[in-house]
Amino acid sequence: MAKIRPFEAVRPQPQLAKQVASKPYDVLNSAEAKQEAVGNAYSFLHITKSEIDLPETVDIHSQQVYDLALENLNAFLQREVLFKESKPCYYIYQLIMDGRAQTGLVCVSSIDDYNNDIIKKHEFTRPEKEQDRINHIKTSGAQTGNVFLAYRNQASIDALIDKWKTTKNAVYDFTAEDGIQHTVWAVSDETIIEQITQLFEKEVPCTYIADGHHRAASAAKVKLAAPQSADYFLTTLFPSNQLHIMDYNRVVKDLNGHSLEALLAALDNQFIVSKVDAAYKPTQLHSFGMYLQNQWYSLTAKPGTYNDTDPIGVLDVTILSNNILAPIFGIQDQRTDKRIDFVGGIRGLTELEKRVASGEMAIAFSLYPVTIDQLFNIADAGEVMPPKSTWFEPKLRDGLLTHLIY
Repeated sequence: MAKIRPFEAVRPQPQLAKQVASKPYDVLNSAEAKQEAVGNAYSFLHITKSEIDLPETVDIHSQQVYDLALENLNAFLQREVLFKESKPCYYIYQLIMDGRAQTGLVCVSSIDDYNNDIIKKHEFTRPEKEQDRINHIKTSGAQTGNVFLAYRNQASIDALIDKWKTTKNAVYDFTAEDGIQHTVWAVSDETIIEQITQLFEKEVPCTYIADGHHRAASAAKVKLAAPQSADYFLTTLFPSNQLHIMDYNRVVKDLNGHSLEALLAALDNQFIVSKVDAAYKPTQLHSFGMYLQNQWYSLTAKPGTYNDTDPIGVLDVTILSNNILAPIFGIQDQRTDKRIDFVGGIRGLTELEKRVASGEMAIAFSLYPVTIDQLFNIADAGEVMPPKSTWFEPKLRDGLLTHLIY
């Protein structure tokens, strides 16, 4: 059963919350982070992407960068931009995007649960990305990146959280520049804290990493070096009925020597192919959009061309890989092949058109989103999804709630 605990969060002064809160470190490159923080001395990016305060010649994975993250964190605390909570609390975090709300519980989750697969995974991690966060956590002594966990919703937990939201004042409530509203409540009542802890221990047999595999893996490896001070890691748990997974689309640099006619002929073996007049956003599983040479096509996988009894084989990202990317374009490993790139659905289909029209890419594919049930089924089976299968929105902001491990 899920083992969670309250914690003494490091968090911003209420009047500075909007300025401190930053986009997750891993959705911005260094140049984007530097631009994002221009004119904002309070941006948490000075801690999570501290290379923005160093010359561009400095290696972003050098110890100098991690040392500066610690220096900046200490400066934020000394200037009282951030403060440490006086007692362990749970935190309720609500995000509203385009009128749709989702509410999660911010807590620390057990590293032992991660190691024992009570916290289930569905992606492989990359060693270099793990090492970056390991170095950041070990040097700064802080888990600044939140791991987004999902669980099968329980009415009793929903009721307890909803009651707190409707009867207590929020500690933060602001709308970010991207239009997403962020509201946070601190749960400080010891009786309620114990009720929440017990409900998860009794009613939630497992949780699932929705976003943050590298952050979770890094936290687990840091514990090996600091076993008494890092038994738990920063997480936010969302009930499954509130989550929204967006499409995660693909763009490919070249046609691997195929002419348009040869490509369409090859596709005809596995798909029903039709020209469409506008950008094609699939509305059901096993349908795809394809864009090249200023033309959109719809592709529908023919029955028998995929394994609908296998939780991995039935995924549209798998169908695309097995029936198009590998046999036609020669892309065998999407994690390492430099000819393919990934575009989150938040950017829209115009981003696909833009990447192809610029000549940077030759062809784009739009996909139907993975469902939360598919994600759970794969994790329950101990399987691993193809890379870049899920894109969750809205995303938690860094800096609102940080967990110190020493």
